[in-house]
Amino acid sequence: LPNLLFYGPPGTGKTSTILAAARELFGPDLFRQRVLELNASDERGIQVIREKVKAFAQLTASGSRSDGKMCPPFKIVILDEADSMTSAAQAALRRTMEKESKTTRFCLICNYISRIIEPLTSRCSKFRFKPLSDSIQQQRLLDVSEKEHVKISNEAVSYLVKVSEGDLRKAITFLQSATRLMGGKEITEKIITEIAGVIPKETIDELLLGCQSGSFEKLETLAKNLINEGFAVAQLVNQLHDTVVESEDYSDKQKSAIVEKLAEVDKCLADGADEFLQLMSLCALVMQQLTQNT
Repeated sequence: LPNLLFYGPPGTGKTSTILAAARELFGPDLFRQRVLELNASDERGIQVIREKVKAFAQLTASGSRSDGKMCPPFKIVILDEADSMTSAAQAALRRTMEKESKTTRFCLICNYISRIIEPLTSRCSKFRFKPLSDSIQQQRLLDVSEKEHVKISNEAVSYLVKVSEGDLRKAITFLQSATRLMGGKEITEKIITEIAGVIPKETIDELLLGCQSGSFEKLETLAKNLINEGFAVAQLVNQLHDTVVESEDYSDKQKSAIVEKLAEVDKCLADGADEFLQLMSLCALVMQQLTQNT
């Protein structure tokens, strides 16, 4: 087993994969002694890497299990969410990784490979975890629903897959919340929409119609209602992007202007700007694009 580096979006099974592999290798008894898992919530500064990880790495390991099966003569250190470690702590790992390679393997897990320093990535075998495909997610959710005796319509399952964007953990959490909310009744697409905080298609269509009307007062009312109902503008930006890009009602020039504005608004929201003002700014530009040609 080489040193491993797993990277990819959340909820795609990176941690589950290495834990399953470790259980397979060491069996339930040895698993505790042979695996050291440090998560982002644990202290992982340079001191811990120098002391705790080093001390664990220096212990030797035997090659047999209590049930008589063969087992690899090394231990595994799992560093989950390694991209949140400081560069200094990552640098402290370099030497330990090489020196203790006889008795220890490292598995780094992260969302963004660019945040791991080059010397570490070159010492590991890299595996990229893609967002899960719709069919796999659908199959898994139906499995879970069957085992937990959850009634859910096929449309709701497809919709659940769509809103979770390849993150199976998120999809299962939504399913769990919906089950609690419905108390045994069938889960529908409408319930998933409410739980996921997705803005209903009708609301977005209404907003775009408001933009086409050319009335600023009407637009202001629609925007206020959207914010008062508690919808997140960042969520609106995401959904509006898909709607505009896929729509055939706009010219390429209109699309490019709107999408550029969406990017600006998204950046401003990430920096903590006021939601209402950003929404009005976005809608005003959309209105300008849609009305100036008619």
